[in-house]
Amino acid sequence: MAEHTTTTDGTQAGPEAEKDAAPPAGGRLGQGPGRLLLWFYGVFTVAALSRSLVQISTKFHEAPLAYVLSLAAGVVYAVITVALWRGGDQARRVALVSCSAELAGVVAVGILTVTDSSAFPDQTVWSDFGAGYVFLPLLLPVMGLLWLRRSAREAREASAAA
Repeated sequence: MAEHTTTTDGTQAGPEAEKDAAPPAGGRLGQGPGRLLLWFYGVFTVAALSRSLVQISTKFHEAPLAYVLSLAAGVVYAVITVALWRGGDQARRVALVSCSAELAGVVAVGILTVTDSSAFPDQTVWSDFGAGYVFLPLLLPVMGLLWLRRSAREAREASAAA
């Protein structure tokens, strides 16, 4: 029979409790350096969504494409934030697809705003490669993809060692 001990808060701990407390397969993506990414994506989620919702509700007719793109950026940021927070293999795949889509969006919108600024009468989060946000919209997906790659490698190594 497995031995159980009582923890400081009065709950029973044993082999089953240790198994339940283990992080999901693939570990938490929002731990270590991922915590900083999680924080930045959380801030960008709030910033992009609130800005775009105000713009869409007050002056949509002035620059509909720009405001819808900012809304899309906010949704992508929210998906990445949740994926980093949840962790695990499925969340890693969602974050990988979302970071890739974000990077493609930043590059595409960045090129369009530089080559044809008349298409964007107002700024988006991704305009000029995120220049209005100190180029963080361009750097975040690159850092996110690098972190996802590193954490996937660490998860593979941990499962191989177990």
